[in-house]
Amino acid sequence: MTVQDVRAFNRFYTNVIGALDYSRQLYAPYTLTESRVLYELAHSPRTDAADLRGELSLDAGYLSRILNKFERDGLIERTASRQDPRRVRVTLTPRGRETAALLAERADESVGALLATVPAADRPRLSEAMRTVRTLLSDGRPPHRREDVLLREPGPGDLGWIVARNAAVYAAEYGFDASYEGLVARIVADFAEDHDPHLERVWIAELDGRPVGCVMCVRDDAPATARLRLLLVEPDARGLGIGDRLVSAVVDFARGAAYRDLVLWTNDVLTSARRLYQRHGFVLTAEKPHRSFGQDLNGQDWRLALAGEAE
Repeated sequence: MTVQDVRAFNRFYTNVIGALDYSRQLYAPYTLTESRVLYELAHSPRTDAADLRGELSLDAGYLSRILNKFERDGLIERTASRQDPRRVRVTLTPRGRETAALLAERADESVGALLATVPAADRPRLSEAMRTVRTLLSDGRPPHRREDVLLREPGPGDLGWIVARNAAVYAAEYGFDASYEGLVARIVADFAEDHDPHLERVWIAELDGRPVGCVMCVRDDAPATARLRLLLVEPDARGLGIGDRLVSAVVDFARGAAYRDLVLWTNDVLTSARRLYQRHGFVLTAEKPHRSFGQDLNGQDWRLALAGEAE
């Protein structure tokens, strides 16, 4: 590969995504760089101007001009950082969040239209090629950040993915047999056939356009109680805080739905998951050895009180 090969690819790809006329591409008054700054403000905890400058490798003067424009447009507010008054904290206003969401929606539509031209059979190959480029050019750094992960509702095929990946991952890591796949299939089928969207929900964690994690919140038999089920993170996506975000999503949803308790059942061999539940305040309430999924296991019941202990 030569320098000219890389430059030719850059010219090709910037033309494909409309990078040179990004504002017209998205029907918005913001350039690609300005849209990227808005994206970082909407998705990253690093909201100091200095952090933004370092993350995006922007010249200080250029970033200042972008932020001045955003402030004039009512998209951001700038205040002195509480931790260090010398640093400037940048936060989106409600109008800024609406604008960032609109740009993200239009960008998704644009990329969706581009992918629609690629035959379905070729998309895995395209996805793998893009991951390869990111990995090889990441200079030894992890090619993904926590902010690259999207939590979304399931789309067509995602419920089937939950069954397939739970079966495959638990077989590979814990030796579970096909009876575990049957259990997961029944849980997913029950949700698909009959659920109340105000009280039950599924989340899919997506990275690079592919699902890499999932979790469910469903009604339990006990009154005012929700149950967390089928938490899973793909092995190659671990270390990005996906499990923590998925559990947080369930806890927040259950509180918003006015459940009093959130419960779950797991096995003590799932040590990473158990530590995660403990960090979120779940308390072990019971455990019992059992023979399931072709293994001798120790089952555990965990509970999180969402509205204080019952009197």
